Formats: sequence, C-alpha cells, structure tokens
Amino acid sequence: MEKESGKPSLPSLLPGVMNLPLPQSYLDFVGRLLLRFLQTVQGVGAFALITLGVTCTKFNDSWRVIHPLIRAQVDRAGVRLLPGVAFLGLALGLVIVGQTVSMLNKFGAGQYAGTVMVTVVIRELGPLVAALLVLARVGTAIVIELGLSRAQGEVEALEALGIDPVHYLVMPRVIGLAAAIFSLTVYLIIVALLSGYLFVFVQNVPLTPADYFGQIARALGWQDFALLGLKTLVFGATIAVVTCYHGLAQRLRLEEVSDATTRAVAQSVAGCVLADALFILVYIVM
Repeated sequence: MEKESGKPSLPSLLPGVMNLPLPQSYLDFVGRLLLRFLQTVQGVGAFALITLGVTCTKFNDSWRVIHPLIRAQVDRAGVRLLPGVAFLGLALGLVIVGQTVSMLNKFGAGQYAGTVMVTVVIRELGPLVAALLVLARVGTAIVIELGLSRAQGEVEALEALGIDPVHYLVMPRVIGLAAAIFSLTVYLIIVALLSGYLFVFVQNVPLTPADYFGQIARALGWQDFALLGLKTLVFGATIAVVTCYHGLAQRLRLEEVSDATTRAVAQSVAGCVLADALFILVYIVM
C-alpha cells in the first residue's frame, strides 16, 4: 500500500519527527524556569547561611529583647496551635492508625502493627502534618508581616537605627518555629496513637493496651528519636527561612505581598518534601 499510494507510512515518519529540534518558545520557557529555580536556590541558600551566622554569633546579644521574641514565636506557632493539632491527631488516629491495626488483625498480621505505625505516623505523617499546619497558620502570616514592613520602610528604619533585621526579625522566628514544630509533632503523635487505640477498642479488636503500646515500643529504635527531632527542626528552619526570605530579601510593593506569600508557601512545601526524602534515604541506609 505504501508503494501504491506513494505516501510514507506512520512508522517511517516517527524517526524523523523524533529528531526534529524542540520549538524555540518551549526551550525559552524551560530555560526561564531553570534559571528562576537556580536563582531561588541561590537566594534562599545565601539567606539561610546569613541567618545561621547571625544565630551562632549574636544569640545572646540584646538577650533581654531577643529571647522574649523567641518565646513569643513559640507561643504563637506552638501553644496557640495545640487545639488544631489535637483535632488533627484525633482524626489521624481514628482514620489511619485504628483502621490499619484493625485490618492487620483481621488478616492475621497483627504483629506488624507496631512497625507500620512507627513508619507511617511517627516517621512520616506526624512531622509533615505538624509542619504543614504551622506553615498554613504562621508561615503565611510571617510573609505578610515582613512584606508589609519592607514595603512601608520599617526594615530600613531598623537598619538606620543600627539594628540588624536578621537578628531582630528572622532569628527569633527560625528558632521559634523549629521548637514549635518539634513540640507539636510529639503532641500530635501521642494523640494519634491514643485515639488509634480508642478506635481499636471500639471495634472490639483483641488487642490489649500492653500489646498495643508494646509493639510500638519494640518497633522504635534510637535512630527514630534522633531523626524525628532533627527532621522537625529542619522543617521548622526551612519554613521560617523561606518565608522570611520572601518577606525581607526583596523590596515589595503592597500589591506584591500576596504573590510573595504564594511563592513562599509553594517553596516551603517543596523544601519540606525534599528534606523528608533525604531523611527517608537516611532511614534506608541505617
């Protein structure tokens, strides 16, 4: 048929189509995305190094002013979010932990309940849920506050008075959010495990409290405690650095604050997910 019609068949056209160069507009679009990504990584990385340097060298400077600011951030990002974390922990325990234990016992695999709960709740969902809650409630507010301060010239006024904006505005938020996410994660895990057993008890699963918590204790290792603490601190520092960067690092107009908040939330989520992926690799290696 190909010879009679004089037209090449589709398979004979595919190699030529695949070898055609990509459209210039597509290459420009991908190039702009790549350059924007590299610029963002460079800017956030430099801002993180500056914040780390200021934290290490000026932690006790003006402590009568800075330390109350740190406690205020812990109260704002931690204590005030306890009711929301309790609700999420209750839902997490009833929806995931209780049903998982019930299904494992139904299929005769109840001995793996502790391992599943440690892997799913303690290692992964607990830190991520607490971090996303703090990002939604506090991280967005940080971008708006610092963005408005930057747009209205308040940051320049601090610099004119000889006050380091990173020391006064950024460092308390980084330490406060890191401590708050660590505390909220521990609280959320405890509530989730307790509410999970409540669901198991209601479902009449033949599992005593001693067996339930004993399986969890046997599945836990020292690396779980160490990496859980390190992961939550990294999540808190990542959220604080990214949100403060978008609020302070660039001069914003009032109408640009909302766009900066959207970028900060998206990049904070991406940073937490990438950090979580690195910790998963550490768990696998260990």
